[in-house]
Amino acid sequence: MAMSVVLEGVGLVKRFGPTVALGGVGLALGRGEALAIMGPSGSGKSTLLHCLAGIMKPDAGEVRLLGERIDTLGERRRSELRRTRFGFVFQFGQLLPELPAEENVALPLMLGGLSRGDAVRRAREWFGPLGLGGMEGRRPGELSGGQAQRVAIARALVTGPAVIFADEPTGALDQGTGHDTMNLLVEATKHNGASLVVVTHDLQVARWCDRVVEVRDGQVIPGAAPEMIGATG
Repeated sequence: MAMSVVLEGVGLVKRFGPTVALGGVGLALGRGEALAIMGPSGSGKSTLLHCLAGIMKPDAGEVRLLGERIDTLGERRRSELRRTRFGFVFQFGQLLPELPAEENVALPLMLGGLSRGDAVRRAREWFGPLGLGGMEGRRPGELSGGQAQRVAIARALVTGPAVIFADEPTGALDQGTGHDTMNLLVEATKHNGASLVVVTHDLQVARWCDRVVEVRDGQVIPGAAPEMIGATG
């Protein structure tokens, strides 16, 4: 049975001066799917993520979330969309160092107008399932790299988003911690009914995903199933 499409980019073009970062890219993400976007530095993979996530407007083409165009929205609406329908996990977590872990997780809810008390109560519900029990009051500087990324995953999921975007989510972690982090990210995202887009140059990270596409010179090259990557050549 065909998977319903949650997020779709159609004919995406993005230029930076004379450089063509995206040259008419098309990509569809299914509901509950984990998709890896691979490619070397400068290939256009991060630009593609930024266009799909409403961070950046494409010069041409369309981005649709659940069938509705989002690339034509104003900055205020796109910002709201990023806060409510999308979640983000970055290479270095990007947690606020002055806030305890529970408030870092609660931040998107508070920005959305929920009271601090209600937001923190909802945030705390994520700590046990993500193996962070007892760390609610710790600041980022008191957490290991893996723990900080788990807090970032909780923050990404707390609003109940449709799509999680992860940009090199294990890039700052050792191999073992990165393995655990990817396992948690994929499982937690799917368990909560969201789809996942992972941008990475690491084959071991890509193999956690259901499908892999490669971006090369601003074009998407469809990939094989992750277990097949590297099986030839």
